[in-house]
Amino acid sequence: MTDPLRTFVPLAWRNVWRNPRRTAITLIVVAVGLWSILFFNSFMIAWMQSSKDTALQILTGSGQIHAEGFMDDPNIDLVMEPPGPDLRTALEHNDVSGWTMRLGLPAVILSEYKTLPVTLTAVDPIGETAVSILPQKVVEGRYLADRNDDGIVIGLHLAEQLKTGVGRRVIVMSQSADNTMSERSFDVVGLFDSDQATEDFFAFTGLAAAQSFLGLDNQISELVFELQEEAPLEDNIDRLKAAAPALDVRSWKDLNLLLATTDAFMGSIIFIWLGVVFALMAIGIINTQLMAVFERMKEFGLLRALGMKPRLVLLMVTLESAVLIGIGVLIGAFIAALSIWSLSDGLNLSRWAQALEMIQGGNVLYPDYHPESFVLFSLIIWVLGILVALWPARKASKYSPVEVMRRDT
Repeated sequence: MTDPLRTFVPLAWRNVWRNPRRTAITLIVVAVGLWSILFFNSFMIAWMQSSKDTALQILTGSGQIHAEGFMDDPNIDLVMEPPGPDLRTALEHNDVSGWTMRLGLPAVILSEYKTLPVTLTAVDPIGETAVSILPQKVVEGRYLADRNDDGIVIGLHLAEQLKTGVGRRVIVMSQSADNTMSERSFDVVGLFDSDQATEDFFAFTGLAAAQSFLGLDNQISELVFELQEEAPLEDNIDRLKAAAPALDVRSWKDLNLLLATTDAFMGSIIFIWLGVVFALMAIGIINTQLMAVFERMKEFGLLRALGMKPRLVLLMVTLESAVLIGIGVLIGAFIAALSIWSLSDGLNLSRWAQALEMIQGGNVLYPDYHPESFVLFSLIIWVLGILVALWPARKASKYSPVEVMRRDT
C-alpha cells in the first residue's frame, strides 16, 4: 500500500472491463452527452456567425454614425456634412476595413398599380463594396454604376408588390431640403434578393443623384464602417466618438438589438444545455456505478477484512470511475470532431430560408473546431462525472466484513 496509485490504476483498468455490458452503457451515456454538447456548441457558434454576417453585411456594418437625433426622427432636417479631417483620420485607422457615406430618408414609391413606403437609400457604389454584400445580391438587371447613377435598385418582393420590373419606371416622393415634397421618376435598373424586410423597405440610388433630387449639397445622413475581424468593437467605437463628439456613433449592438441580445444569450444557452445533458448523464452514471458496487459487495468486504482502509477502497472505486468516464470523454470528443469535420463544406439550410429570415439566420452554416471548447467541456464532464461517481464509491468504502457476512447468510 506504499504506492496506492501504482497499484490501483492497473487494477482500475482491469475492473472497468469486468462487466462489458455495463461499461458499454456508461461509455455510451458519457460519449453521447459530450458529443451533443460539443457539436451543439459548434453549431450555435456557426449559426450566430452566419446570422451576424447576414444581418450586418447587408446594411448595418460594424457600426454607423449619424447626426444627433437622426435615429429617433430620421428626416432631412437632421442630415450632416461629410466627415471632417479628424473623423476621416479615425475612419482610416488600421482597424477599419472600409467605410462609406449614405443618404437614407423616408420616401414613398409609386407604380401604376400601388403606392408603398420605403427608405430611399442613396449610396456610393464603390464605397458600398467595402461594407456591404448587397451589390452582390442583384439577381436581375444591374447594380448602380456610380454616385451619379439615377437608376433605382429595389427588392424582388417590392417589385412584385408594385407589379414592376427592370426597365420599368417608378415614381419616388420624399421631403426636400426646402421642406416641400419632391417627386421624380426613376428607371428600375436592378432587383436584389435579400431578407424580406430589406426587400420591402429599401430602394437604392446614386448618392449624388439623390442629393440633387432632394436639393442638398453634399449632406449625408449616415456613415457606415466595417471593422477588421479581430478589431475590438468597443475600443473603436470610443475612438470614433472622441473624433466626432457632436455626432451619434453607435455599434451594431445598438443598431440591431435582436441580434445583440441573441449574441449575448448564446453563451448562456450552451451552459443550459450542458446542465440538462449532465443531469441525464448523472442518472445513468449513478445507476450503473451503484449496480457495480452492489454486485462487488463481497469483494469490498474481503478487501476490508484483509486490512484495506476505507479511504483506499474509495480511491480504488473512484479511479475506476475516472478511467471509465475518461474513456467516454475521449470517444465523445472524437465523434464530435468527426461530425464537425463531415460538415466542413457547410450545412445548407436554404430549404428553411423563409423561417431563417424571421430570426435573421444565414442559409449556410460552417461549423468549425474550437479547441478551447473541446478542452473546457471535456474537462467539465470528466470532473463532474467523477464527482457524481463519488457517491457509489463512498458506499463501497463503508462496507464492512461483518455486514457482508450477514447479508450472505
